[in-house]
Amino acid sequence: MRIVVALGGNALLRRGEPMTVGAQRVNIREAARAIAPLAAAHELVITHGNGPQVGLLALQAAAYQDSSADAGTPLDVLGAESEGMIGYVIEQELGNVLPFEQPIATILTMVEVDPADPAFASPSKPIGPVYDEGTARKLADERGWDVAQDGEHWRRVVPSPSPKRIFELQPIRWLLEQGTIVVCAGGGGIPTMYLPDGTLTGAEVVIDKDRATALLAREVEADLLVLATDVPGVYTDWGQPGERLLRTTTCEELEQLDLPPGSMGSKVDAAIDFTRGTGNRTAVGALADIEKLVDGSAGTQVES
Repeated sequence: MRIVVALGGNALLRRGEPMTVGAQRVNIREAARAIAPLAAAHELVITHGNGPQVGLLALQAAAYQDSSADAGTPLDVLGAESEGMIGYVIEQELGNVLPFEQPIATILTMVEVDPADPAFASPSKPIGPVYDEGTARKLADERGWDVAQDGEHWRRVVPSPSPKRIFELQPIRWLLEQGTIVVCAGGGGIPTMYLPDGTLTGAEVVIDKDRATALLAREVEADLLVLATDVPGVYTDWGQPGERLLRTTTCEELEQLDLPPGSMGSKVDAAIDFTRGTGNRTAVGALADIEKLVDGSAGTQVES
């Protein structure tokens, strides 16, 4: 079976943890141990988030004060940097728990967006560290950022247009056919777009990881999409006395839920996109339960 696994942000960095390589490695090590048993029996593609990492890299670039250099490193370049960094750590930690002969490869993945996408006019994707409101607004004034509330905190937000095309599909397919575990489309991929003259260039946006993963899963003809997170699955009335875990559901039932656009909302949208587009199953649930997510005995199982 060909499986695409999307690692939620908790697999890399939990809220409140320092944004250090050491902290990320500890979390990725746990994720690798959970995923490793799948590799023996299935073809495997892994995607991941990168919001905190891109935000930190942006801060580091902005702090570089050299009048002879452009300190404003664009988000597509920062996305490429974070894809390589996180992919390296995932490869290494998987390699430590899998047989030496198991090939693993990270593909820097360019993803096309449409410059006419309405998301460009409505920045909504949080990136980077969390701040109190006063600090966030001060940084917004100093750096020309858009900021918004994210739970109890505030963060920088950027546009999040829909993914249109994944450029590296052919090499991803070739690697899968040779038994390689492929790490790709990290953070939703490196955002790119075509200018009116036909030139391909970077875009100052972040693509939603789950939406890009759903597109990738469709295009590589995955049999199963696993959206791994830090909760057991999709709930109705989340946080209320009558909350209920949806064990088996359909795209139609999920469309009736009132979910916030981020976090579980984006996972539900991705599940609907993949399952409706392919007729294949999506599993949403806790990374620790990933083997049970695959066999259908845990999480929320989305069927067409």
